[in-house]
Amino acid sequence: MINKINFLFVTLFGIGKIKKIPGSIASLVTVLFLFFLFHVLNFSPNIVLLLLIIIFFIALYAVNFFIKNLTQKDPKEVVIDEFIGQSIPVCLYEVAHNVPKETDQVLKFYFIMFVLFRIFDITKPFPVNYYDKKFKNSFGVIMDDVCAGLYVVSILVLYMILA
Repeated sequence: MINKINFLFVTLFGIGKIKKIPGSIASLVTVLFLFFLFHVLNFSPNIVLLLLIIIFFIALYAVNFFIKNLTQKDPKEVVIDEFIGQSIPVCLYEVAHNVPKETDQVLKFYFIMFVLFRIFDITKPFPVNYYDKKFKNSFGVIMDDVCAGLYVVSILVLYMILA
């Protein structure tokens, strides 16, 4: 039972088992889920950010438990890291702009965050690649996506300063 719950958590309810581009699909589902939370259910961005931090710590343990007997230490089916990494820029955007916004503006920024996150997650510029190569455990699996998410935040902050 614990193994099944852990599997569902690290694969984002089975999304990681999708044959083609599971990471991109997990990122897209994350963006859609967060849009629904923030703009349909009107959840507080601060509460979601707190939940994201809790999920991060649970994921460190859960991913480690999942990969402990695997030879591949960053298997494609583990996509909770994409959820965490993609959630960082979206949550921070919502925290920073916690006022009513036009839906088209929100969708534009969510799309940009999705595309940028996927670019950084796939290309793995430094330090994303550092965590991916140096840590063959749950910390490395998750931190490369956290760094990719923080790169997206940096790009958006730079854009907002210049605009």
